[in-house]
Amino acid sequence: MNSANQIKPRFLLGQVVATPAALEVLELSGQQPMELLQRHVVLDPGELCGEDQQTNLDAVKNGGRIFSSYLLNDVTKIWIITEADRSATTLLLPDEY
Repeated sequence: MNSANQIKPRFLLGQVVATPAALEVLELSGQQPMELLQRHVVLDPGELCGEDQQTNLDAVKNGGRIFSSYLLNDVTKIWIITEADRSATTLLLPDEY
């Protein structure tokens, strides 16, 4: 997403970690974790419904957990979760949650 580079981050990521499976699907799709993290930190809605988008907006204001769901180039779904205390952000596959 080109506009993600032009929007300021909305929250801190903390320590960024990824599961081995998430790293594998990223590599297979030819994508970098930073691409998705840049979308996550500006609240790019990705695959989220309106209710989940609103939950993220509320979480930025009130310190809750922030959740993103994106489809990779090969249509594999990947999730990104930033903890409520902003200590860590994890890239993972939905079945690893």
